[in-house]
Amino acid sequence: MTSPLAYTIAMTENSMPLPTLIATSVVRGAEQGDSHGGIYLVNFADQEVTQVVDWNTSEIDFQGRGWDRGLRGIAFFEDEIYVAASDELFVYDTAFRIQRSFRSTYLKHCHEIFRLNHHLYLTSTGHDSILAFDLEKQAFFWAIHLSVGEDGPRGIVYDPQGINGPGGANGPKAQNLLHLNNVFADRRGMFISGLRSGGILHVGPGNVVSKMADRPEGMHNARPFREGVLFNDTSANVVRYVSRDGTQRVFPVPVYEPSELEHFGLTDGKLARQGFGRGLCVVNDHVIAAGSSPSTITLYDVDAGIEISRVNFSMDVRNAIHGLEVWPY
Repeated sequence: MTSPLAYTIAMTENSMPLPTLIATSVVRGAEQGDSHGGIYLVNFADQEVTQVVDWNTSEIDFQGRGWDRGLRGIAFFEDEIYVAASDELFVYDTAFRIQRSFRSTYLKHCHEIFRLNHHLYLTSTGHDSILAFDLEKQAFFWAIHLSVGEDGPRGIVYDPQGINGPGGANGPKAQNLLHLNNVFADRRGMFISGLRSGGILHVGPGNVVSKMADRPEGMHNARPFREGVLFNDTSANVVRYVSRDGTQRVFPVPVYEPSELEHFGLTDGKLARQGFGRGLCVVNDHVIAAGSSPSTITLYDVDAGIEISRVNFSMDVRNAIHGLEVWPY
């Protein structure tokens, strides 16, 4: 258990209990032997942070597994925890013991994941794709490759298992043109976005792809929320909720004095900078949680337009929050 830098700024109007969140972190630019992040339980009510998985000391051999080290998107199904690495899907029990893992040739540089019913959707950033995993059959079964051209967005469905089983050659080449980093799904279809997608893309019946909304380049975690959209406007160092009528709630991402930061002077392009907003989840209809670097999670009240509480558990500017969800157990 660590001692976080944490404080509560204000309670929400209805004095709701503060949540426990689960978060993953990625240490950008870390070398072998350094910390590469892990999985954390963040109890806002007790202001406690517990690291439940250390990427360095877990059962995972990270050598050859992943573009940059660390764990990413998080989802839950039948008392198990699904966590994506760069090119592998890990399954943990609630004691955070690895049960099994799955790979596909077309899962590359995965970022966020999302569960709807018995299907898990994963962003394959390296292949400009969304892969679907059947949680009952425990297998990848469907994928769609996305592109945006002069005629608008387009999607081509393919089999992520390949012609001759896992790793066949029927899918798209690795290009990373859109840098897809988020997927959300509900009864209306899938909502997909990335740094260079030009907005939120919608995949509806018949796998028809359209643009739901124009949004700035450099965003993360974009998704429908209430009567609008919610996203990390990472380039602008803010979290935005934009309602259907165009009104906005804008929340600045926390920043710290440079003298408080570790590795602040490093300029390697692989390193996350201070104030890099990534990781976002909905706590309830009016409270959201957002992640940033160095590893900080902040609760915001969307209706009141205020910051409720904040927890920081690393001042290493390379250590960035990635996945973020409400802990359900």
